Amino acid sequence: MKSYLSFFFKGLAMGAANVIPGVSGGTIAFITGIYQRLIDSLKSFDLNALRLLVAGDFKVFVAKTDLYFLIALFSGIGISILSLAKLLEYAFVNHEILTLAFFFGLIVASILGVGKQISKFNPANVMALIIGVLVAAGIAFLPPAEPNASFIYLSVCGAVAICSMILPGLSGSYILLLMGNYVLVMQGISTLNFSILVPIALGCILGLVLFSRLLSFLFKNYQDFTVSILTGFVAGSLAIIWPWKDTQYLLLESGKEKAVGYQWYLPEIGSQFWIALALMLVGFLLVWLMEKYANTSQSDK
Repeated sequence: MKSYLSFFFKGLAMGAANVIPGVSGGTIAFITGIYQRLIDSLKSFDLNALRLLVAGDFKVFVAKTDLYFLIALFSGIGISILSLAKLLEYAFVNHEILTLAFFFGLIVASILGVGKQISKFNPANVMALIIGVLVAAGIAFLPPAEPNASFIYLSVCGAVAICSMILPGLSGSYILLLMGNYVLVMQGISTLNFSILVPIALGCILGLVLFSRLLSFLFKNYQDFTVSILTGFVAGSLAIIWPWKDTQYLLLESGKEKAVGYQWYLPEIGSQFWIALALMLVGFLLVWLMEKYANTSQSDK
């Protein structure tokens, strides 16, 4: 029971991370020691599992899918997203620099936590690390798309976002931002708009089932290479989460403005800078404590 309560709290942390553009719930799963178990559990939902469920063999179905682990984890994720969506949306809109500073500290600590799991740095792993950095950092230079509320596009958004959410260093929320539907999805969550939530959920389910199989294969056969590229993703995401940047807009013929990119700048030394720095430290320490707790829990088993 204690372990499932721990999974629930880790789910709360993952849900909170997934709401903020630039932060990955997969990073939280990775540094708290549940990432591979999560991927393997999601991968177990196949035709055999469906047959067990239809046949009423629930005991075997629960054991095969690690269902209680998933229920505890996703209960935490769901409650966190539903309860924090409005709060974090408010914080991001009204205190963007301070909010991103906190998560910047989280990401810096995450790099150390994820990178420690690489057993050796050979040329292939170093190349994977560099590729991960370039891919994640390159995403920061992509212009956001226009909002689109069609059923198919929302389903695609859900599938793509959930894949990036379970990849450490790649933020599902930021992917939604690039696809133009971040605000739309946050509003759908906060108002329980099922015309938005249903296609997003369908896309998420499809993305989880398919993508988890690929990740499970990579972890079992190319673990160091996979962890190296994931570490690069985490490091490269610092370009996305950098607190001091201005959104660049293009004035369209219709009179509306479209976000087309960002301009980064160095902060001015002042009260806001010191508060942001303090929040970075808090974020860093929070991840460090979570990692320390995860390592202690694993050593006690």
